[in-house]
Parts: sequence; C-alpha cells; structure tokens
Amino acid sequence: MEALMAGILAMILAGGEGSRLFPLTQNRSKPAVPFGGNYRLVDFALNNFVNADLMKIYVLTQFKSQSLNIHLRRAWRVSNIRDRFIEAVPAQQRVSKNWYSGTADAIYQNSRFITKNEAEHVCIFGSDHIYKMDVQQMVDYHKEMGGDLTVAAIRVQKEQAFHFGIIEIDEAGHMIGFAEKPSVEDAKTIPGDPDHVLASMGNYIFKADTLVEELEKDAAIEDSTHDFGKDIIPKLFPQGKVFVYDFSKNKIPGEPEHAYWRDVGTIDSYWEAHMDLLNDNQPISLYNKHWPLHTYHPPLPPATFRDQGNSVSHVSKSHLGAGSYINGATIENSILGFRTHLCTNAEIKGCIFLGNAKVGSGARLTNVILDKNVEIAPGMVIGENLEEDRKHFTVSENGIVVIAKGSRVGFD
Repeated sequence: MEALMAGILAMILAGGEGSRLFPLTQNRSKPAVPFGGNYRLVDFALNNFVNADLMKIYVLTQFKSQSLNIHLRRAWRVSNIRDRFIEAVPAQQRVSKNWYSGTADAIYQNSRFITKNEAEHVCIFGSDHIYKMDVQQMVDYHKEMGGDLTVAAIRVQKEQAFHFGIIEIDEAGHMIGFAEKPSVEDAKTIPGDPDHVLASMGNYIFKADTLVEELEKDAAIEDSTHDFGKDIIPKLFPQGKVFVYDFSKNKIPGEPEHAYWRDVGTIDSYWEAHMDLLNDNQPISLYNKHWPLHTYHPPLPPATFRDQGNSVSHVSKSHLGAGSYINGATIENSILGFRTHLCTNAEIKGCIFLGNAKVGSGARLTNVILDKNVEIAPGMVIGENLEEDRKHFTVSENGIVVIAKGSRVGFD
C-alpha cells in the first residue's frame, strides 16, 4: 500500500479570505476559523488525508495566515522520516510579483513541488468544508478510470446551485458539462431529479503531467482568472478525460450512511453546521474511533460545574470545551469552546463560543456566536431584540448575532 501511495502529492488550498464569515475572519484566514469547540476548519481536510495514510501534504496559505501557521505547527508536526510531511507554504511571489490571483494560480506558483516530489498524481483540495472522506477511495477511482482529472461531486438542492460549479455526466462517469456558479434558472438538474443538481466539491485529483501542462497554458493567457472552476475544467472536460467521483459512494466505518458535506462560507451556514453536530442523529461523528479527528488540544483541566445557592447548572444537548467553568448557569443547544466561564444564572441557548469567553451573572444569549476573548457584562440580553443588536454587532440574514474577537460588551 505504501508503494501505491508514494506517487500521491496533496496540495491544500488554505489561503481563503472568507469575507462572508466576517467578523470571524477579521483577524484570521477562513481555514483558521475555529469549529466545533475543539477544531479549526482546516483540520477536516487534513484528517481526510492523514487517516487515508496520504502523508505528503503542502498547505498553501496567503491571507492573515499567522493563526493558521501557529495551529499547523502545534497540531500537525510530522517527522520527515520516510518522506512524510505536512508543510505550510506561504505565498512567496516566486513566479511573479503578484499574489495568488486564483486557485489555479496558487498551484502554478508552487508547481515546483510537484516536480520535486516526483508526483504521479496531485490531489488539490479545499480547506474550509465540514466532511469526512477517505481520499484513498477517490484516488483508487481516479486510477481505475485512467482520466486526466477526477472531480468529487455531491448532490445539492437546485436552489443552492449559484454557490457551486454544476456538473453534467454521462452513464460512464465522464463529465460532459460544467457551469461555474450558474443562476438557479440556468442550472442543469440531475436527469430524473428536477429538484437537485450535481455540485463540485472543489476537490480534484490530476495526473501530474496534465496538471503542469494545463497550468502553464493558463498562466500564458492574460485575461484568464486562473481559477480551476472558471478556466481549467471548462477547457479540459471537452477532451473526454475528466471523470466525476460520486462522494456518496465514499464509505468510512463507523460513519452514518448518508454522505455529509457542508460548505460553511456564511455565518448562517457556519451556525447551522454546528447545530448539525447537536442533532440526535449526528450526520458526522466526532466519536468515531475508526476515523479520529486530530487537532491541537491545549493543556487544560476537564470542564467543571459548580452550583451556588439556588442556582443549579443545567446542560442540555451541548458540547463544552476543556477548561470551562460553569457556575449555576443554563446551557441549551450550544457548543462552547475552551475556557468558557459562565457565571450564576447566565442563560445560553443556540450559541457558539470559539473560546476563552466569560458571561456575567444573569446574562441571556440566544443564537449568538462569540469569537475568542469576549467578555459579556452581567445582565446583558443579546439575541432577543435583533434591531437593537444590529446597532452594536454583526447580525446575519437569519438572525445570528456575531460578537467580534476581544470585545467587552456592556461595560461602558
């Protein structure tokens, strides 16, 4: 098996600015945004490769990458014994004086690593989606079909088509049509299923020689956007050597049968993905010993609960991070990260805390996201009067209130 995997190189695109996740991306890149109490978004892509024993990985960074680099150094240090590595590669302007101008350009500016590692196939994956995938199964399919490119795809509601590259395939699995983020009216639905489209997950496996050749051609085109979805794939699939991998066929022991993949590109989708983790039937397991989710865990004690007088702590359908101190508070349908401190009679419902938060006595928070290092004054009420909240905080389309990193609310 090791010999079969030796020619596989992974390049993970982790330079995303993530402007639609503001203010969570005010001081960090999108892949570095914390998720699920313990993790960062980039951890899901990395675990998909590491658990598949694909251990030659470059993580390409660009925007506000300091927190991401710190996390990679703490959580993903790998000995270079037997040619295994996970290395962060910042944008270095080696090819030109420009920063990355698109996904394809990011790979083009780092294509020397493909030659250096004598790669036969290159996996190019995004780093800001929530899912589990045995990448080795996709590699096996790619090799079996013998194409130049294999694109992972998933079925999504037609109303969401404008967020994705929309794919058409024939019975043999060839890509025969591709439209990058079409309007809902123009999106081609799946034959026999007018309510769904087949969406690209932004995960690609190329034959290395084909990839380098296509990137060089694209780099020479002045008006190209240098993007895989807009430029590379539309030129490549008419040649008949682009195949589509059905993500629903990817099976991992201990995981639910239904394929789960969530794009967390907006505040609302980010909040919804957290709520998915709290469902009675979790669509993705955080407890699967067959597919562990590795990350960095700071040296902290277990979460502690203390009752004070008539104030009794109550926790329902929630996750609490290590180092948390709950002193007679109520927590419902929430995910609270490391070092959460809730004082007497605080009420937390439908909330996500990214870590190191303190909520004062008697405060009530409903459907609120707290970035790190936030302190809420006693008696504050947030999430119940959205018109008032909009005067002070970011409020999403669906009414999720976001409080920026380092805020001290109610102490003026």
